[in-house]
Amino acid sequence: MLVLISIIGLVSSTIYLVLVCVAARGFRKVAPNPNVDRTDLPLVTVLKPLHGLEPQLERNLESFFQQNYPRFELIFGARSASDPALQIVAALQRKYPQVNSSIVLSGEPAYPNAKVFSLEKMLARASSPYLVITDSDVCVNPNCLHDVIIPLLATENGVVTCLYRGVAAGGFWSSLEALGMSVELPSGVLVANMLEGMKFALGPTMATRKDVLDSIGGVTVLGQYCADDYLLGNLASACGKRVILSQHVIRHVAMNTSVRASLAHQVRWMRSTRFSRSAGHVGTGLTYATPFGLLGLAAGVLSQNWALGLALFVWAFVNRAIQSIVVGWGVIGDRQSLTLCWLYPLRDLMGFVVWCASFAGSQIVWRNERYRLMAGGKMVRVVDSDI
Repeated sequence: MLVLISIIGLVSSTIYLVLVCVAARGFRKVAPNPNVDRTDLPLVTVLKPLHGLEPQLERNLESFFQQNYPRFELIFGARSASDPALQIVAALQRKYPQVNSSIVLSGEPAYPNAKVFSLEKMLARASSPYLVITDSDVCVNPNCLHDVIIPLLATENGVVTCLYRGVAAGGFWSSLEALGMSVELPSGVLVANMLEGMKFALGPTMATRKDVLDSIGGVTVLGQYCADDYLLGNLASACGKRVILSQHVIRHVAMNTSVRASLAHQVRWMRSTRFSRSAGHVGTGLTYATPFGLLGLAAGVLSQNWALGLALFVWAFVNRAIQSIVVGWGVIGDRQSLTLCWLYPLRDLMGFVVWCASFAGSQIVWRNERYRLMAGGKMVRVVDSDI
């Protein structure tokens, strides 16, 4: 029975790998953005919520001051003037006085998603209908704004989002999480894009227009949800606007350097996915290979059929190594995914453990505050008396 379960899991994960390879090949064949005269490019407002000091924060923020784009403004949002991230912003404002930038203080959030509340306050100050919403732990190339705005010039396109490459903040666990960012998440996005088109967005970088936000009821409708990025793309798609997966790959810092922090962050993300799109989340369990390879190895040892057990484990190992190379290196351009492809099976096993843990409860901790997830991905803050 154990051997049968192992083989079923390995077959399903191999079918998934084939889909990933086909999707990766199709993504690389997508035609680049059309050439647009720089004088025809619109003013862009970049909205950047902040929350405390983070690894590599100065480099991440500075990459947006260095954009090779004719006209843009940067709006940074923080809950209070005491946020230490604002000191870095002030230093960058002095270093780049030619860049139009400002700071908006939101105060205490009026609804559960503090990031969305901050975005609402920043939107009121935006001078442009073209918006780029991006997290503070993101670093981009100088052509980022150019690449994500051009598709939005077509009115049928409503949201542009980007795949990302994981960047370790330091230490083994951060490196392992970064490897997952470069391989596991892009694999799922590429397959979803190939099979049904993009019907969601990825939070680290999203470009949209004010008319699209108006069509979904305004950014306020996202304030009750944990996965606001998923919902933004999903609602825009439901309104008849296309969600475009950009060819531009950003860099996303894996900030958690301890195993506890890394696992907590990943469980939070997985748990929010479980509530936002439950059917797809359940099916994710069949995309992992390493757990089924280990199960086959254990079955071989127990039955004293070492050759069979080893063969099943090698099947899983090679499966995951290929995925790391094809997606992480071939699509995302992450050299670590090539040199550490032998380590990706461990990351795959970790992903399976996190997936299992996502079913063990409905609470998450986000920015040091506890929330309970509800049907559809809504979240409610948990006070001490509720615990």
